[in-house]
Amino acid sequence: MATLYTHAESNTKKTWILLTGFVLFIIFLGWFFSYLLDDSVFLIVAVILSIVQSFASYWYSDKIVLAITGAKEIKKSDNPELYRLVENLSITAGLPLPKIYIINEAQPNAFATGRDEKHAVIAVTRGLLEKLERVELEGVIAHELSHIGNKDMLLGSVLVVLVGIVALLSRMFLRFLRFGGGRGRGKKSRGSGLIFLVLGILGAVLAPIVASLIRLSISRKREFLADATGGLLTRYPEGLARALEKISQDPNPMRKMDNSTVHLYILNPFKKRDWLSKLFSTHPPIEERTRALRGMKV
Repeated sequence: MATLYTHAESNTKKTWILLTGFVLFIIFLGWFFSYLLDDSVFLIVAVILSIVQSFASYWYSDKIVLAITGAKEIKKSDNPELYRLVENLSITAGLPLPKIYIINEAQPNAFATGRDEKHAVIAVTRGLLEKLERVELEGVIAHELSHIGNKDMLLGSVLVVLVGIVALLSRMFLRFLRFGGGRGRGKKSRGSGLIFLVLGILGAVLAPIVASLIRLSISRKREFLADATGGLLTRYPEGLARALEKISQDPNPMRKMDNSTVHLYILNPFKKRDWLSKLFSTHPPIEERTRALRGMKV
């Protein structure tokens, strides 16, 4: 039977499997694009990127995420109330105190990042601090601490880097075609060259989608578990349920937003409500999450 501890161990294994799989996938993409264009530059770039991204994903993924979001670290003197709240919940969860960052955004939201619990970060927006009641804020912080305890945050941060690299290679291939690349192999065998070129274009378009779908499937499961763990941590799941409802109903857009970091937040910052965006959302529907929280027995 799965427990929170086995889930944490599973996430560690998934991270290394994911890193290995993505490295091989990136090298394969590089070889495939190089073959189609009769130019080894893509294979060379892919090998270099795969080596660099493996190192960067583990050691610097949190710093990359914080730079993308524009989060700024605070000390206890900057916001004593928030600091004490995080400190108390960390003690309850049996976790080291994470670094605390604030994002200067009116939209209420939050995320956790870092490679392990000793190097963890919790980032909250200015809007979250201004618009939530204390029990609601506790629910959000408990949710993010649960990601740290469940070892979700490294997996999520690594996905930011890996999905971005796949998208980068795909864009490079399409731009190379646009500016007249890839004619050499077509001269050698026009029929087969055309077929492979079409397959290459399809691959360049579909590769980022496949990478995003992998991110999607992982993200939805981890949000449900973090909700449940956070509810148990505060012993008041209603606080988190109310917080999720407030966040989902807030009209403020996120001014500085990158699609690669969407899955990290407690709620999708884009908040699109059409059927297509719901289908490809990295987060479960808000109704399902609040229903599960209110059905908990603590």
